[in-house]
Amino acid sequence: MARGTFLGSAAMALLFVAGATPASAGTTTELLKRLHEKGILTDEEYAQLAKEDAAAPAAAAAPAASDGKPVVRVADSGVGFEVGDVTVKMSGSVNGFYTHENGQAAGPNTDVVGGVVPVGGNSSAIRNGLLPGYLKFDVTTNQGGWDVGAHFGMYPGINSADYSVGGGANAGGRPVALQTAGIDFRQTYMTIGRSGLGEFKLGRDIGLFGSEGILNDITLLSVGASGGNVAPSNTSLGRIGIGYIYTDFQPQITYTSPSLSGFQVSVGVFQPLESLTGPGESNKSPGFQGKIVYDGKFGDFSARAWLSGITQRHNRVDGISYTGSGFDTGAKIGYGPIVLTGYYYNGSGLGTTALNLFDTDAAGNKRDSDGFYLQGLATFGKFSVGGSYGESNLHYANAADALANPTLIRKNSSWVGQGRYGLTSWVTLIGEYIHSRSKAHNGNEAEGDTIAAGAILFF
Repeated sequence: MARGTFLGSAAMALLFVAGATPASAGTTTELLKRLHEKGILTDEEYAQLAKEDAAAPAAAAAPAASDGKPVVRVADSGVGFEVGDVTVKMSGSVNGFYTHENGQAAGPNTDVVGGVVPVGGNSSAIRNGLLPGYLKFDVTTNQGGWDVGAHFGMYPGINSADYSVGGGANAGGRPVALQTAGIDFRQTYMTIGRSGLGEFKLGRDIGLFGSEGILNDITLLSVGASGGNVAPSNTSLGRIGIGYIYTDFQPQITYTSPSLSGFQVSVGVFQPLESLTGPGESNKSPGFQGKIVYDGKFGDFSARAWLSGITQRHNRVDGISYTGSGFDTGAKIGYGPIVLTGYYYNGSGLGTTALNLFDTDAAGNKRDSDGFYLQGLATFGKFSVGGSYGESNLHYANAADALANPTLIRKNSSWVGQGRYGLTSWVTLIGEYIHSRSKAHNGNEAEGDTIAAGAILFF
């Protein structure tokens, strides 16, 4: 069968599944246009099919419900459809990178507790970057004047999971035969809102504190620091622990206000988290997080600025209690092809890399932490080039803490250089160089150089 004939048949089949006949009042033309924009049809194929559609004879109208609307119709945007007043949409991403790491051999001066640079020499891997793959389903409708929705997000990686080490699907992998990838089901939440009131979210989703740090990081689409390349997990580190604390996906009840003159506020009550490095806890109160964001445009300039905070009371089983808290702030400024981003965080009893990791000493005395990253990205047509520097710092609680933990991490830092090419509207090719360094309070340190090349797809 000729390619054009096959594509024409495939396009008509898509229309049939979507509930539209070839002559349904511009539906065919619109769908062909979308397929062309997404790179599924070439310019020549689009022109030919559009010509054939224009010459096609009229057909019967699509079946209609009692309100006169089609029973099943294509959604206005995205990959999905509408059934009556219910919209079902799917979105997803897949990525893969060849990553080679030139690391230090292990030695007496490379021991850094909490360091992000693995030691042990050179390694190669085919792995996920900071994002695993994901598949998200959103089912939304309006009932009684309320916009309601159910949202589910599965995040499967390509690397072999090893559940025996703890940490779930995103722990260090086990690259041997007869293994499977892990699925991190990190999103399950509902939304309820209405115009002028705002929206309530109940379930598990990304946190407020630290979310802008990772969502504006250029390594979100690539690898950044590997976090371990010999037995890769479903995710790399990017700048987690090297510029910001990971926001995480957490159980929550959150309210987000309508946007008012560019300002939007979110506040939430969160599942209290136990310390990752302390004794067990029986927490008596929830955690709290909040964020305020401003989006604006001033002539040729665009701006996004934010401030968020977090606090939680910890009640340890040994009777010791403390409150961990922190804030982060930053801004992203765009002018023409250039986008500049600056980010900073500060915490006490909050830890480093992950929430509540190394947050206190053994006696429950809080450690302070802080960090930042600076980043630039320039885009010229389909090409983009960018770079960033960032670091995360952890401080001793007191002199006794220093004596007891001489090799505790003092600073994780990295330089990143990145190039991108937009192959299609779905696919981006990415190459990256990363130099990472971990340094302990006693002077021990480990350094590593990483190159990564691959692609990421979004639909």
